Amino acid sequence: MKYKCLVFDHDDTVVNSTATIHHPCFQEYLRRFYPGRFCTLEEYFEKNFDPGFVPMCRAEYGMSDEDLAYEAEFWKSYVKTHIPLAYPGIREIMERQRAAGGLIAVVSHSFDFNIRRDYAANGLPEPDAVYGWEQPEDRRKPHPFPLEDIMARFGLEPRDLLMIDDLKPGYDMALSCGVDFAAVGWANDIASIESFMRQNSDYYYKTVPELAAFLEACVSLDGKGAAAYNK
Repeated sequence: MKYKCLVFDHDDTVVNSTATIHHPCFQEYLRRFYPGRFCTLEEYFEKNFDPGFVPMCRAEYGMSDEDLAYEAEFWKSYVKTHIPLAYPGIREIMERQRAAGGLIAVVSHSFDFNIRRDYAANGLPEPDAVYGWEQPEDRRKPHPFPLEDIMARFGLEPRDLLMIDDLKPGYDMALSCGVDFAAVGWANDIASIESFMRQNSDYYYKTVPELAAFLEACVSLDGKGAAAYNK
């Protein structure tokens, strides 16, 4: 197969979570600890896209390391009782990858235990590797460590991996490692994000079936027919 390992982002790539869980959680956090401050859903998407969540919190709200640690605990408590739904068609993509002998990895800004819980709750295959928010900051995406470690653990080359993500930190990480990047845009319709992803990513898919068709070509034709599904 063309890609021996599919590396999935989690939120808004595999599960519909920002609009239903993470943004409402952040709004509640601001209401309690930063009275009078607001962040719209569009702003939340845009700032998570670039510069990323932690830089956003530092620049927009003046959060210190201690503040960020407390916000993370608030978030962990909130998501314990909120389980997002996987996008229809994602399970079939993963099952086909696994049936073909391929690997499934996750590199996300959610915690490992939340990711594994969401996979189990949605009937998704158990990932072969997970790199979440519990990693030290210099080992989280956009830093290259997760992809480098996947390649080292499983004896893979950059050409063997495909990073699938909806935001720029995943793109930056893939670019730094020479790994192909498939941007997905089914979680939002923000023009600035879509424009950047279409112009810079190796592939761009607006719907899950579009991604599924590309990956099916990669598996069934060993990548020979995949060019037809390029952006």
